[in-house]
Amino acid sequence: MATTALAVFPNTTMTAGYVPGPRRVEPAVVRRAVAYIEAHAAGPITVAQIAQVCGVGPRGLQAAFARHLGVSPTAHLRRVRLDRAHRDLVDADPAGGATVAAIARRWGWGNPGRFAEAYQRAYGRSPSHTLRA
Repeated sequence: MATTALAVFPNTTMTAGYVPGPRRVEPAVVRRAVAYIEAHAAGPITVAQIAQVCGVGPRGLQAAFARHLGVSPTAHLRRVRLDRAHRDLVDADPAGGATVAAIARRWGWGNPGRFAEAYQRAYGRSPSHTLRA
């Protein structure tokens, strides 16, 4: 009976393309997520927390970031943290006891080697060179 109804009555079941995946997430959600990341970058935050604050699921948030920013939410968080660490390194006084490791830890980088590698890639010089400059 269902097959007959689908064959006889006009419908889009056979002609509409199925697009699997998360529903479209509006750019406003991405803006809220970016604002949340920037406000909480020093603390331990997860994609699930960001998504919950924005009222979407984690997969939807990841898809929206990929669509609108070209990166994942965690990649954006890492970049924000790296930028903040860079600013602190530029402003820090090494004579006052500031260290690269302490600044990296402040911004969520638990592994100093990974921080130094990411910093070198982003800024073209080592974080210790920036601190001493």
